Amino acid sequence: MQNGRAAEATEAESEPRPLTRARIAERLRKSPPELDLAGRLRPAAVLAPIVARAEPTMLFTRRTEHLSSHAGQICFPGGRVHATDADLVETALREMEEEIGIARAAVEIAGFLDAYETLNTGYLILPVVGFLAPDYALDINRAEVAEAFEAPLSFLLDPRNHALKRVERGGVMREFHAIDYAGHTIWGATAAMIVNLSERLQRT
Repeated sequence: MQNGRAAEATEAESEPRPLTRARIAERLRKSPPELDLAGRLRPAAVLAPIVARAEPTMLFTRRTEHLSSHAGQICFPGGRVHATDADLVETALREMEEEIGIARAAVEIAGFLDAYETLNTGYLILPVVGFLAPDYALDINRAEVAEAFEAPLSFLLDPRNHALKRVERGGVMREFHAIDYAGHTIWGATAAMIVNLSERLQRT
């Protein structure tokens, strides 16, 4: 009987905990990490929107193919800091509004992930995580964004769906994370941010 109870307890402990708003928020940074905004890298911010459905999802954009940088890539809304931005949170919210038309007031800021450096393009990116109500409305800027789509958060956070790939550029071997979902490949900085969120939620 004791062995049976122990097995039941082990099985219960192995089941994934529900992805509630409270659980997600408690595992995020409560304030942005200290960033060297006067350093060699240019500051930028992205908004990682979690759509608060019964089964939460994340909202992504696919950049248009004609852009000079990151053409066709899957990413979170975001971009570089403007002089008129009060802080990096405003940068992320402004970029989201400009790219896909979601008003800043529609987002509830949940917290922050670790900053990410893009050494090839020279940016230091702050990921700002926000909750978005399911009834949000899009107004896509077709000059920058080809489409927007959602992916289940549980799928994105599952380490079994995270691949580590390697590519050689200029004689240097580089590693990057990649996540394949519904014909889309999320890779590079965006995938690394998702892995960072996954690791935070798996901590006891």
